[in-house]
Amino acid sequence: MSLADRQFTLDSKRGKINIGKGHELALIAGPCVVESEELVMGVAKNLVDIADRLGIALIFKSSYEKDNRGTEKNWRGPGLEDGLRILKKVRDTYGIPVLSDIHRQEDVKISAEYLDVIQIPAYLCQQTSLILECAKTGRALNVKKGQFLAPENMSSALSKIRSVGNKNVMLTERGSCFGYNRLVSDMRSIPIMQNLGAPVVYDSTHIIRIYGISSADPKGGEPEFVPYLTRAAVAAGTDCLFLETHPNPKVALCDGASMLKLDLLEGLMKQSLAISKALGRDALNDAPLPR
Repeated sequence: MSLADRQFTLDSKRGKINIGKGHELALIAGPCVVESEELVMGVAKNLVDIADRLGIALIFKSSYEKDNRGTEKNWRGPGLEDGLRILKKVRDTYGIPVLSDIHRQEDVKISAEYLDVIQIPAYLCQQTSLILECAKTGRALNVKKGQFLAPENMSSALSKIRSVGNKNVMLTERGSCFGYNRLVSDMRSIPIMQNLGAPVVYDSTHIIRIYGISSADPKGGEPEFVPYLTRAAVAAGTDCLFLETHPNPKVALCDGASMLKLDLLEGLMKQSLAISKALGRDALNDAPLPR
């Protein structure tokens, strides 16, 4: 059988964004956490310029809060009010959709007023109450697959979202547990989750994190492998790429050890688009899944 139909659509000031079967490779990118208005606006400007040059659909990502930190002393972000204000400024200034994680139900209502895409973190992908509350807003959702789940088990999150009538959802592959501190990328996850009927996003910048080591420590990640994983995911037919990026990851306040340096992103996207073109998106979309 062929891969299931899957569609994700957003309206923006710059036009409609379509992700999924029959559409070109798209990009979700930005710094891990909102560090400052100046940084976020600068990265957004660079990403818009890259997207325009390459002709790709762009969703800007940055979290107003990262609640899953290794220690209470680590930077968690500016918080709900300031973070959403800055993300709204990105959307208003550049006309691009914005995305952020949500960690708790009480944030959902106000976040839905500012965000175009609500993201469910990997470790909360089975949190029924949070998923349902987010789905009921009618906003588009991106659910990150938990490191502890098989890709086919993401049917549970999809079922919960669809139960309240929300069908505008993507699923993100970001690795599976391998031992205690490493993640491994199983490229079979891409077609398996696509066949659940949702576009699949591939996040290579989290897969290369080494957990148990602070993301401020260069040993806490292996960003040199981001291009290899990204290119492989495009060859496997992913619908969208998720790349956290920063002008100078060494001084980033969160996930500095795993983010892609901003000046490397355009080159990687050119390679990814070349692979997609060479293989043919239509051919990948119609690839049979033998039984």
